[in-house]
Amino acid sequence: MPAIIIRKAAKDDCPRMMELVRELALYERAPEAVTVSTEHFVESGFGRKPVWWAFVAETEGLIVGFALYYIRYSTWKGQRMYLEDILVTESYRGKGIGGLLMDTLIIEAKEKEFNGMTWQVLEWNTPALRFYERYKVRFDSEWVNAVLEIKGV
Repeated sequence: MPAIIIRKAAKDDCPRMMELVRELALYERAPEAVTVSTEHFVESGFGRKPVWWAFVAETEGLIVGFALYYIRYSTWKGQRMYLEDILVTESYRGKGIGGLLMDTLIIEAKEKEFNGMTWQVLEWNTPALRFYERYKVRFDSEWVNAVLEIKGV
């Protein structure tokens, strides 16, 4: 397999990252749930006040995966990395790319002095659950997700 390069995402990577977001939404059985525009995505990561940061996995000029995070603040713990998405396109799964991305995130969290990482995983996504178990994570069944959609924004 050609070399995999893990690097910080650049503005020009956003269209491909959005393609991968749509691929993930199909996998998670919710393609209609992706409503963010590419323009908003770009502005949110590379505009005047970025709210997310990401790493991409690239091989032979093609982005085959990425990990996107933002800073979550806990009044109990302080700043934590919130992993919004980590994904590898289907044809490149099982080749260690997810692990490279996850290891890069852990290094980033340590360098930025975050006190931990938090994320969500669907309970039926067995491959993802197995992947995360390798990192000795603690799955939390106590908390319930709550979502409030704001219309007109």
